[in-house]
Amino acid sequence: MFQDVTLGQYYMADSVIHRLDPRVKLVGTLVYMISLFLFNNIFCYTLAAILLIAVIAMSKVPVGYMLKGMKAIIFIMIFTVIFNVFFTSGNNLFSFGIIHISREGIRSAILMVIRLTLLIVSASIMTLTTTPNRLTDGMERLFRPLKLIKVPVHEVAMMMSIALRFIPILMEEADKIVKAQTARGALFDSKKLTDRVKSLIPLIVPLFISAFRRASDLALAMEARGYHGGEGRTKLYPLKYAARDYVSYVLLGLYIILIVFLGIMSARVVAHLTAENAYLSLIF
Repeated sequence: MFQDVTLGQYYMADSVIHRLDPRVKLVGTLVYMISLFLFNNIFCYTLAAILLIAVIAMSKVPVGYMLKGMKAIIFIMIFTVIFNVFFTSGNNLFSFGIIHISREGIRSAILMVIRLTLLIVSASIMTLTTTPNRLTDGMERLFRPLKLIKVPVHEVAMMMSIALRFIPILMEEADKIVKAQTARGALFDSKKLTDRVKSLIPLIVPLFISAFRRASDLALAMEARGYHGGEGRTKLYPLKYAARDYVSYVLLGLYIILIVFLGIMSARVVAHLTAENAYLSLIF
């Protein structure tokens, strides 16, 4: 039931993406996500998809394994499509009672699904190719300037790393609880909504108890090993930029320039569309 969640898991492989500095991957993922919200047309999304496919190929992570995590957001995608198709005003293509399907609604739904897919896959690549320890070190070094305004950078990075590490652990724990409760007669696969809601109670309660127990054990283990924050601590493997990291930054800069150019050009094309070829707005 929860085995398809890939966020927070690390896939061991020997690839260029795995060997990149975690700061490069953090900056690249953040810039990539921002670029998906800057422009809303098929040309920019095509460029973003090409870049993502190239990164997936270089990461040596199986595509099926990566897309497996998309099953967890299928409901969100379906809800998003329905909401955009039926509640976006524009040129009506079909009307039945209070249901109105417009050209703009279909376009918005298609682009929203593409955007969500690219967002989830790009975030999964970062966690699949970076260990939690490296991710913590990268976030701490990247946000070090925030210490000047008294932001506890090390503690925030540690909390985010622990949260990512706990995701697959809690999913595995939830799967065990589901199997145990199913053997006791819980109806997790019932077609009745009321039965499925009731069956969540014997799942959520032991899952919370297990999470608090694991958090307490982790706190005791960190205290027993002398952990008292990041001040004065050294790194076994300090982060250092290599040639491939600088090349990655250059490629990221070229991607930004190209996607901004495509966004501006496509906006000009849309502005010059006439009523005779207005159907092209569905593509742009």
